[in-house]
Amino acid sequence: MDSENLLGQFLRARRELLRPEDLGLPAGARRRVAGLRREEVAMLAGVSTDYYVRLEQGRERHPSAQVVDALARVLGLEEDAVAHLHQLARPVPAARRRKGGRGERVSPVLLRMMEGWHRTPAVVLGRCLTVLAHNALGRALFEGHAHSGDLLRLVFLDPDAKEFYPDWDRVAVSTVAGLRAAVGTDYDDPQLIEAVGELSLRSEEFRRLWARHDIRQKAHETKRFRHPVVGELTLDYESLTVNGAPGQQLVVYQAAPGSPSEHALSLLGSLTAGDGSPQASQQEQQEQQDQKGFFA
Repeated sequence: MDSENLLGQFLRARRELLRPEDLGLPAGARRRVAGLRREEVAMLAGVSTDYYVRLEQGRERHPSAQVVDALARVLGLEEDAVAHLHQLARPVPAARRRKGGRGERVSPVLLRMMEGWHRTPAVVLGRCLTVLAHNALGRALFEGHAHSGDLLRLVFLDPDAKEFYPDWDRVAVSTVAGLRAAVGTDYDDPQLIEAVGELSLRSEEFRRLWARHDIRQKAHETKRFRHPVVGELTLDYESLTVNGAPGQQLVVYQAAPGSPSEHALSLLGSLTAGDGSPQASQQEQQEQQDQKGFFA
């Protein structure tokens, strides 16, 4: 990843995804570029072509807030992507971004809280979507895969990912968009560099989605699973920021009351109860965190 011109990379990627006709422009029979031309973006945003070219090439790196908003409007960006574009235009120095460490250790208080949720799967994710902790039902929901402790690699590298996720295409898009939102502008994070490097080499679909520069925070959604033990599950999840540990997300799953998924989840919970207490499981995770920095 070239972290020297993140603003230019983002603008170019989003420009190439647009079709001229979407913005009332003629497509033209001799169009040689994907998406909009640079001069078309400049015209629609009310800036000079030369200025916009300098933005994409990295020769101009700090457009005003008004220019950023105009570009976001032309590029059709959603709220999370608009905020990201403003971050790229006014990046926080790396020393300030990393102040206080990486925050990979999960709070014992949060672990105890999760242990009490016997009917609710819950996991704590790190910035690169590694599973830092889980309660017993959260472990049962994802276990049995080659990459159960790393949701990014589970989606793109696990041989049974498309079986586990019936809506795999949608999950893949949201996973990459969520990863970009989670890391913000910190593209020189060694863990991110390692993950993106590996996945870019091993997954063509990841490479394609990463190049789109989609940005969407993991917030709430309905997701379908095909669990190897209890079958189909349709679960709503809510992703909550852990304020005491920047970069961590608490993801909590629930089934609709009275639904077949609620019964399946209850069955999974009863099977899990015989595997040992959730507390012992959490203590084991914490020991692994102390040794490795994250649970995998």
